[in-house]
This record gives sequence, structure tokens and C-alpha cells, in this order.
Amino acid sequence: MSQSFRTIALIGKYQSPDVAESVMRLADYLRERGLTVLIEQGTASSIGMAGDFPLATYDEIGARADLAVVLGGDGTMLNTARRLAEHEVPLVGVNQGRLGFLTDIAREDVQARIGEILDGRYVAESRFMLDAEVLRGGQRVFHTLALNDVVVNKGDLGRMIEFDVTIDDEFVYTQRSDGMIISTPTGSTAYALSSNGPILHPSVGGIALVPLCPHALTARPVTLPDSCRIDISLLPPHDARVHFDGQARFDARAGDCVRLTRSTQRVRLLHPEDYSYFAMLREKLHWSAVPRHP
Repeated sequence: MSQSFRTIALIGKYQSPDVAESVMRLADYLRERGLTVLIEQGTASSIGMAGDFPLATYDEIGARADLAVVLGGDGTMLNTARRLAEHEVPLVGVNQGRLGFLTDIAREDVQARIGEILDGRYVAESRFMLDAEVLRGGQRVFHTLALNDVVVNKGDLGRMIEFDVTIDDEFVYTQRSDGMIISTPTGSTAYALSSNGPILHPSVGGIALVPLCPHALTARPVTLPDSCRIDISLLPPHDARVHFDGQARFDARAGDCVRLTRSTQRVRLLHPEDYSYFAMLREKLHWSAVPRHP
């Protein structure tokens, strides 16, 4: 069932001339359609749009907007998704980056495609997030959400770290490696893919554990049900660095526990009505491409 979109928020990658032009063109187009346009205040400041349209913080966008259009790459979409998840504002991505697994509208088609979505011709999709916390002595010292993945790695160390992996209070194994990627289906085409992790269809209720350069050749990626609780406990004397969607970061100490569960918050993505997940994979991963000959 389609919904009516009356207030549209525009969020762009900061300090990008191409994004600035796209934001201004799209804002003018939306105003011509009689819609209320909000510009995220950091976006407006970076592209010099102050005063042209109402500015809004992420919380104000969450309270007022019926739809948020994100212009940039997957990193911009990940940041926006985490900031707006609690408000359940639908997101549309316009690709102004490189691969664009989450931003599937080409910038040259933006007005036509956004127009179709505003007219109710779209495919809606829900993506789950990870609730991530770091425990120290049983007390929470850090908490955030991740749409793509949580990565526990060796940080600046020039050697492996060691940690215990526990699932729903059951000990699974002790691993020596460069770290571990804990990935959602959304993140399975990101860092986890480059580490030989599985590609998980967005509708799969699974979480992938993908070891980073494990010392044991038998340490393989494992897909777990998204109902489980995953604990990564750092063994002394190893400290580690924990990354959330490659954006937020926390320096963990030996003895800390990184705990991950499926979040109750979800991200709602809207795609053009002809969107196909497998067509996207063919394009981004060059499946079926003709081999190059020397």
C-alpha cells in the first residue's frame, strides 16, 4: 500500500560539488510539485544552501518528514539509516558514490524516479539492524546500531588477537585471527564479501560470522539465526578496535565483551518499481560479464 508524501527531506554527502548540484535541482523539482522540502542542516551548510529552504536536524527530519532522499554513496545511506532508524522514516537512495548497493537510483534519472515514487510506484523493503554494545566488567560502556556490520579487529597491532565466541551463552570456540566481521544481510555485500563471507538475500533472517585471516584453516564463515545473541570476548592481553558500519569506532580492552543482537528497529527502503535485487548484484558484481581477453 502506497503512502502520501508531503514533506520530503534531502540529505547529501558533505563537501561534494556533484551532490550539491543534485540536491539543489531535486529541491527545486520537489517545490515545483507543491511539496515541503527540508534540507538536513549539515548538508545545507556544506553545499551553501542556507536560507533557500527550511533546515532541519535529523531529529526534526524524523518528526516531520514523510520521506528522506539520500544523495551520496552507501556510507551516506548507512549514516542516515542509523540516525533515522528510531523514527521509521522511509529512505530512498540516489547513487553519487561508487558501487551503490543501497543507493540504487542513478543521478541522471533522479527526477523521473523520485517522481514515480511520489506517485506511489515503488517497492518497499524492510532491513533489520544490529544492536551492538560493549560490556566491561558486566557494565555497558558503549552502545550503537549497525545496518551493515560490526567488525572486531586488531587495530594498530601487527599481530593476531584472540577471543572467545559464545552464542546464546553456549561456548563455540576460541579464535586467533585478525578479527571477526558480524554482518547483516545488508552488509553481506560489503566488507564481509571481500573476506569470503556468504551473500545473504535481504529477506533472510540471518547474521553472518566471517573470520578475518584466521590462524586455523578450518575457521569458516557461519550463518546464524537472527534471533541469537552473539558475544565476542577479548582474551588478555589483547586489546581490539570495534567498528560499526565502518563509521563509529570504539577501542576495546582485554576482557571486554562485544555483544550483538537483532535490533527492534528496522530501516525501510523504497526502490523504483522495477527494482530487482539480483539485477543489482549482476550490475555491481559484474556477474555474466564477458571475460576480458588479452
